[in-house]
Amino acid sequence: MTLTPVELHHASFGRGLFGYRRGAVDRLLEEATESYESVWRDRGDLADRVEQLETDLSRYRELEVLLRTTLISAERTAHELKTAAQREAEQIVSEAHAEARAVTRRAAAQNEQLVAECRRLRSLMRSALATLDEGVGGEDEARFEPPQAVRLQA
Repeated sequence: MTLTPVELHHASFGRGLFGYRRGAVDRLLEEATESYESVWRDRGDLADRVEQLETDLSRYRELEVLLRTTLISAERTAHELKTAAQREAEQIVSEAHAEARAVTRRAAAQNEQLVAECRRLRSLMRSALATLDEGVGGEDEARFEPPQAVRLQA
């Protein structure tokens, strides 16, 4: 049976044959009542505190779940971004290599064209020089005499 401080305070005792020392029992009963009231209040305060702590704990557990979910999401996003950046970097490098190969091929083709053009021009120059050498020899020299007007001025 659980007694409240109020019930203890209003308790009364019957008297027996020899009775009891009323003052001593009343004082003891009063001290017990005060002590019990103090313990009762402490128990109520502690019950309130436990309820508050349970509420806080529940809130912190919810926050923990939210933080864990957020952390997992952030890790996943970071991994996806890293993977995408790596793919993009690989693509850029691949495109740069392809462009470098294309530039090299164009430069080699242009070099071949220039070398061929140089050979052709050398061949033409040699032919022209050979033709001049043939025409300047012996009898053709008279044909290449400058006109009289040009000779007089010189």
